[in-house]
Amino acid sequence: MNIFLVGGAVRDKLLQRPVHERDWVVVGATEAEMLERGFRPVGKDFPVFLHPETGEEYALARTERKSGHGYGGFTVYASPDVTLEQDLQRRDLTVNAMAETEDGQIVDPYNGQSDIKARLLRHVSPAFSEDPLRILRVARFAARYAPLGFSVAPETMTLMQGMVDAGEVEHLVPERVWKEVSRALTEPRPDIFIQVLRECGALKVLLPEVDRLFGVPQPPLHHPEVDTGDHILRALRQAPAELPVRFAVLVHDLGKGVTPEEVLPSHRGHESAGLPLVSAVCQRLRVPNPVKALALGVCEYHLHCHKAFDLRPQTLLKLIRALDALRRPERFEQFLQSCEADARGRLGLEDREYPQVDYLRAARNAAAGVDPAALIAQGFAGAELGKALEQARLQALVTLKNTYGAPGC
Repeated sequence: MNIFLVGGAVRDKLLQRPVHERDWVVVGATEAEMLERGFRPVGKDFPVFLHPETGEEYALARTERKSGHGYGGFTVYASPDVTLEQDLQRRDLTVNAMAETEDGQIVDPYNGQSDIKARLLRHVSPAFSEDPLRILRVARFAARYAPLGFSVAPETMTLMQGMVDAGEVEHLVPERVWKEVSRALTEPRPDIFIQVLRECGALKVLLPEVDRLFGVPQPPLHHPEVDTGDHILRALRQAPAELPVRFAVLVHDLGKGVTPEEVLPSHRGHESAGLPLVSAVCQRLRVPNPVKALALGVCEYHLHCHKAFDLRPQTLLKLIRALDALRRPERFEQFLQSCEADARGRLGLEDREYPQVDYLRAARNAAAGVDPAALIAQGFAGAELGKALEQARLQALVTLKNTYGAPGC
């Protein structure tokens, strides 16, 4: 029995990045031997065990053979006669196909170290094409390591394009797609994830509503970058690394993809036009409800945020209620972050001031500061209490608007 550290831990050690989890491969062992040593089995499709003390994953060396479509269409062979090189060969990228011995020696049969130096994400073998999920993984790694200068190797991009053309991506299940998308959106460069998917053609299959935005013009007065798809990429770069915010930014302008050509570059009403598209994406990918709720709110009300200083107090209060800002201040804060990313995701406007967020934050706090107990003490109850509470909040917003001294926008 020989045990090797494998995969991402080896890669990130060589890149001098923090290692957050370690995976191990065991060569020359059987399942019975692992159980005798106290390892706990957890793998359903292939033999994976948890270490009895550290809880880290140890997998028996294995090979895989394509037997069907999609992520799960494989026949797995695990046996003591499977070599380390055979196990590494089934992995996706050369930078992920390295191992480390117990004494710290690197085993690198597929030149992962050379590709690290060249800053290339390159497939290990033609077997890469057997698993369409690897397209999403490559795009995610590109989003993670772009700040270090990594890009997808041309031959790997060509292979990915062929996989898309062959229809392999269409067999991916929604849960797996969302898992990769959600992880990629929190990487340092989520825009690179979208660009890689678009270049290989997978974006058109997985997120056609987003793919449709590229090439759609916008008024240059407000969007100097003009192209809507380009704007989305720029806005993603401006958004904080929170999944709900980045997903909301990704889909906030989907309505612009269905604007009739004869009215371009105007997009009047694109907010309401985008709502069914955002809902469709969320349903198709099984997006969690809190993420969906923010995405719908940003899609419908991002122009309200941009025009905050022009809103009447009555409209401000309706906005606060529509976004459930009094009960969910954390989601309202995410709404403001999303709108700010939208405002700054424009050519030459990346560092623009955006005082609207402070104003809307103050408006939410003013409305939340109205104390129902004081009204109850005055004798209000039932429906009358609701009316009095509404009027008091409205008056608080009137006072705020009159005293805020906000700049024009």
